[in-house]
Amino acid sequence: MDNDLPVIYWDASAILSVLFKDSHSDVATNWAEKDAVHFLTTLAYAEVCAVTSRMQKEMVLSDLLIEAGFEFLHQGPWRRLAISPEWDITRELSEKWFLRGADLWHLATAKSLQKEFPELIMLTFDSRLEAAANKEELI
Repeated sequence: MDNDLPVIYWDASAILSVLFKDSHSDVATNWAEKDAVHFLTTLAYAEVCAVTSRMQKEMVLSDLLIEAGFEFLHQGPWRRLAISPEWDITRELSEKWFLRGADLWHLATAKSLQKEFPELIMLTFDSRLEAAANKEELI
């Protein structure tokens, strides 16, 4: 991996902002277009698929936009990771931060990856997760 490139850990909120227009889309799109290593975990993928499929079932967006979202999810800049956070890191972070389970998992996974990629940053638009990531020096 090219050590000169930024390493970006994407959570589902950030990915969804690239796929579908919202108040964070411009920022997320700018990050997606950066020459960087973009990490997508199996959990973030599952979360994005669940939200996208729910929007389709609830007819929030047209089938054409849903398909375009899925297409970009599959062809986007992400490198797919099948990884789990370290157990000790997960426990430590659970005692420090008030986060939902999936958000704790993302934070712990990013912290685990940061051991190998010290330059790693986390991209999230969830306010609690963002605050914790900032304090953990992931932003």
